[in-house]
Amino acid sequence: MKWALAMASALVLQGAPTFTRDVAKILQTKCAGCHHAGEVAPFSLVSFEDARSKAKLIAEVVKSRQMPPWQPEPGFVDFAGNRRLTDKEIRTLAAWVAGGTTRGKGPEPPGPVFPKADEWTLGKPDLVVDLPEAFLVPAEGSDIYRCFVLPTGLTEDKFVRAVEFRPSNRRVVHHALLFTDASLLKRPPSYPCFGTIGLFPTEGLGGWSPGNGPIQMPEGAAIPVVRGSRLVAQVHYHPTGKVERERWSVGFYFTDKAPVRRVVDVGLASRVIDIPAGEANYVVKQQFTSPIAVDAIGVIPHAHLLCREMRAWATLPNGKKQWLLNIRNWDFNWQDQFRYAKPIRLPADTKIEMEFVYDNSAGNPRNPNSPAKRVLAGPGIADEMAGVHIQSIPVHMEELPELGRALWGAVMRSVGGSFYTLPQ
Repeated sequence: MKWALAMASALVLQGAPTFTRDVAKILQTKCAGCHHAGEVAPFSLVSFEDARSKAKLIAEVVKSRQMPPWQPEPGFVDFAGNRRLTDKEIRTLAAWVAGGTTRGKGPEPPGPVFPKADEWTLGKPDLVVDLPEAFLVPAEGSDIYRCFVLPTGLTEDKFVRAVEFRPSNRRVVHHALLFTDASLLKRPPSYPCFGTIGLFPTEGLGGWSPGNGPIQMPEGAAIPVVRGSRLVAQVHYHPTGKVERERWSVGFYFTDKAPVRRVVDVGLASRVIDIPAGEANYVVKQQFTSPIAVDAIGVIPHAHLLCREMRAWATLPNGKKQWLLNIRNWDFNWQDQFRYAKPIRLPADTKIEMEFVYDNSAGNPRNPNSPAKRVLAGPGIADEMAGVHIQSIPVHMEELPELGRALWGAVMRSVGGSFYTLPQ
């Protein structure tokens, strides 16, 4: 609290911060997305009374940067929807708390308008796929990763411009990933699926996490979904201390405009993972050279519990280095999908590289094993993974097949010619 008092004193000459003038806009833009009625956060931070009742806690968790959750390091690449607080914003919150949580003059600034629990953000969907029965989340135990395979009922091909995942019980849903499956292979309607979804999807639709809205495709890049496709949803649940019921829905929004562009997953992944017990600095690398020019629009990183650092960058043909991601304190509990503030042009023959660092020592508080054990690549909770997925749009769509061939070759080399299959 001495730190907060010092910050408060430093701001005296500028006038002590007040809620209406200084604090409300910070909480509304960086916190209220999760901290409002009906969302996953345990309390609201929309009004003055909301914030005042949690003032000391706010000062503590923002000082440590525990909140708001945002993993990419600043100063490397700009992301849309950046929730990271600036140092000035943290000082302002600390000074407001140390100065007595003054309300200030005038009315409270109007806060953001959030949809009600039974409302769709983009209006009534063209198609809604509901989980047939509520999924029961036990009161105790480890987090649950469950895949659901549901028919869409589509009798004709459609172009998807947006998708919205809507949980019925946001307290227990950590995040969800959505895919389509147009194969004729027999699938179980529900199965455990930590790490991978256990099948090779036809299309990826994106994901949802608390505070994020609908998944909207870039202009001209609607996702084609063929008739008879199934929806595949991987949902991450976490127990709350009591038995919970959750029944989610997915809303699809179609467009008549056929896509003239495609978002392609330029994925780098490595299965060469063998982390000795006690090793605190195990490095995994992978690279891919794009044969065509693409515009990178976002990045999705993935690893499990032992990963500490993630880096991804591109070396352009002229030798210039372009950062794509830099995370120095990876937390599996806050994985997300990151959209660049502006598309990043990667010319043909750009080399994309990733470097992940893992800590399998007793000094890693997130290590699930005590004492530490050897950890290999795999989809399970005790295994590890290394992957970074650059969401990209080819600059010249006629070159898409060339990129597809290069990516397929990289995938087959990575997995050694075989894929993970569901247990019998």
